[in-house]
Parts: sequence; structure tokens; C-alpha cells
Amino acid sequence: MSSTFVYVTYIRTTPAKLWEALTKPEFTRQYWFGVALETEWKPGSPWKMVFADGTVSDAGEILEIEPEKRLVIKWRHEMTPALKKEGYTRCTFDIAPKEDSIQLTVTHETERDHSKTIEAVSGGWPKILSSLKTLLETGSPLDAAGAGTRARERNKANEATRRTA
Repeated sequence: MSSTFVYVTYIRTTPAKLWEALTKPEFTRQYWFGVALETEWKPGSPWKMVFADGTVSDAGEILEIEPEKRLVIKWRHEMTPALKKEGYTRCTFDIAPKEDSIQLTVTHETERDHSKTIEAVSGGWPKILSSLKTLLETGSPLDAAGAGTRARERNKANEATRRTA
């Protein structure tokens, strides 16, 4: 068995602009809670999501890359101990032209049943991808920048509580 989350959206843009928004830090910081994705964007390269304060929220490896068409990442959440303990997941971005828009399909999966990580991303991906769509179609992301900061503060507070218990 396994756990899978799939999100499909249609964005009025080009494959090139969508690819740039998915891979360039100057774009990801705008719609993805202030994080930059750091990697060399080639198979086997380490990959990580980094907040402005240097906190690494997620890390892994680029498994497949076909610019403007497909990106597959080996992915592990690093900040929440229970999610980190679940190990690596796999996240696939598929980009396909559809009439006057681009179809973006994000599939985040693991072989673990009832994954807490997949449960968590099921809440995060819709916000992130809605903000990405809004950014590409209007020039401005949704106003969700504080969400990432609040999550980091919660995780740090939880970590401090565990150390003192």
C-alpha cells in the first residue's frame, strides 16, 4: 500500500515561465512561504528548501529533470521530527500544454500507508500552487508569506518543549 496526494491546476502561462517559477529562487520566495530551492538542477544533485534565516525545511535529491516538462525530487521534511522519521517521499511535477493554458500536475507519494507527511503536504500544496498560479497570472502571489514563519516558530517551540521534558 501507499499514500499519495495529487493536485492538478491549469495556469495561463507558458512552459518556460512555469519552469522558471518552479526553479528560480527569486520566484519561489514570492509564492512558497519565502523559501528558496537550492540545487544544481541535474539528476543526482542534492536539493533543499531554505528560509531566509538559513533554516532548511526540506531536503533530498533531484531524481529526474526534463526542463519545461518534468521534475522528480526525492524529498524529506527536516523540521518536524515525526515527519522526518517517515523518511523520503517522491514529488513529481508534470507540465503539459493544454489549449490556452498549462496543466501542472503535482504528485507527492510514499510507500508508507497513512503517511503523516502526505497528510501535511495535502494542506500545503493547494496553498502553494494557488499562490504560484496567481503570481503567474496576475504578477502578485497570494498573501501567505507569514504562514511559513508561523510554522517555523511552532516547530522551534515544540523542539524546545521536547528538550526540557
